[in-house]
Amino acid sequence: MYEQPVVRPTVLVTAYAVNPYKGSEDGTGWNIIRHVAAHTPVIAITRKNNAPAIQHYLQQHPLPPHVSLHFAYYDLPKWMRFWKRGERGAMVYHYLWHMGVVHFIRRRRFSFDIAHHLNFHNDWTPSFLWQLGKPLVWGPIGHHHKTPAAWLEPYGLRAYLTDRSLWLLKQMFWRLDPFLKISMNKARKILTMNSSVAKVLPLPSDKEVRIPQVAAEPPVLRDDVASCSKFRVLSIGRFVALKGFDVTIGAFARCWNRQSSAWRSRMELVLIGRGPEEQRLRQMVKDLGMPSSVVRFVPWLDRAELPEYYNSASVFLFPSHEGAGMVVIEALSYGLPVLCFRNYGPGEFTDDRCAIRVPYTTYEASIEAFAQGLDRLMHHGHLRKEMGEAARLRYQQYYTYSIKARHIYNTYKEIMLQDRTIISRPPGRQAVTKHKWAAKNYFV
Repeated sequence: MYEQPVVRPTVLVTAYAVNPYKGSEDGTGWNIIRHVAAHTPVIAITRKNNAPAIQHYLQQHPLPPHVSLHFAYYDLPKWMRFWKRGERGAMVYHYLWHMGVVHFIRRRRFSFDIAHHLNFHNDWTPSFLWQLGKPLVWGPIGHHHKTPAAWLEPYGLRAYLTDRSLWLLKQMFWRLDPFLKISMNKARKILTMNSSVAKVLPLPSDKEVRIPQVAAEPPVLRDDVASCSKFRVLSIGRFVALKGFDVTIGAFARCWNRQSSAWRSRMELVLIGRGPEEQRLRQMVKDLGMPSSVVRFVPWLDRAELPEYYNSASVFLFPSHEGAGMVVIEALSYGLPVLCFRNYGPGEFTDDRCAIRVPYTTYEASIEAFAQGLDRLMHHGHLRKEMGEAARLRYQQYYTYSIKARHIYNTYKEIMLQDRTIISRPPGRQAVTKHKWAAKNYFV
């Protein structure tokens, strides 16, 4: 009986941000590349400033013999990057970097079968890898939707203007950038992080594959903190308007004020992060009459220190307006019930079994809904346990890097089989006939 040959295309991946020691975009880039390489050979191209961390990690953690993963490093010439300083000019540099990397690839004469533009995960800046004449996989891509105006008022006019200016910039790219339209037309498969992408880009249904970029490494679980007597509410992220920490503080304060003194003594809110709005948030805690012993601000931690906080938490409160949210997935992996908005980001990554998802109605109504959710989870331990178990299950089913890598590899395999191209076939076998694979949404 004829067995289907193993499809192992060599994939060239461009990833602007890759760092095994960081989280967010950098950590996602590293983990997706590393896990995809367990299935098929990968040539990964990233910025030169990522080289020290990558090389140090690989020296400390050598790849298994069967994994074929090679890194190459590229940056624009000095005269095209002298003006970039940290975040200043980052998006312009990112755009130019993806333009220039095509020439670098041609000059180095890499041999590969599929090109994959991995990150940044923007759906409003294009890929230029279609120029290489190979099948192009683009994504996962997506965007942060504009934050509703009422939720920006606590941060002042500047926050509103910044948010709306960025939204206008995205609109301009979506409507006017010819390279973005070419990227959509040339890409064989477009990986999308949530349902909002198809609302702003006219994606053909046979090209879209729903694969959120967020995932998490297996949690470091500890049994000795499982029976902690505190009802500890945890929230992690940059202190910026997008993350909604004002809602976090307002909802916790409202819930705390309704409790008896005995219950108040058991409650604690832990906010881990740093950012330009930190002083505003600290002042909000004072204005709401919350003791400093009840609300703790913890500066950014080394990732190795985060498990202690996840393990000792009771719930994860994350009323962010973003289209992603890796910390939500980390919370799920630790079996924490999540409270979030019913939006394109955390609202789509969770479901009603593991999360309390609050719709956007009014600002006051959202704070009240989150406060009621906290009260419900605090006083109903069985519900907290059931939702925590559902959280762990959802993580295991959808949000491990190994599962995500398998779905991405299946996308590569689909492209190769559609092209009647078999990279590895049994001796004497002919190429298989063309398969008609339906486009899939791996996450619902």
